[in-house]
Amino acid sequence: MTQSRRMSLIEAITNVAVGYALALATQIVVFPWFGLHPSLGENLAISAIFVGISLLRSYTLRRLFERWCSRTRRR
Repeated sequence: MTQSRRMSLIEAITNVAVGYALALATQIVVFPWFGLHPSLGENLAISAIFVGISLLRSYTLRRLFERWCSRTRRR
């Protein structure tokens, strides 16, 4: 059974949303260890950039694997 494009997108969004809070909390804790002291707003902006990249990566990889698996099943 293959996953629809819509379900791939929903899965990718859910994956990124769940990881977002953890990533933000990690930034708030880890950045100061490296001498970085961004404000909460800056941390939110940095996280948003990474969320966009992560969403694109998750969706693209999911679609590539679906394509690869569907070709393998047809053989």
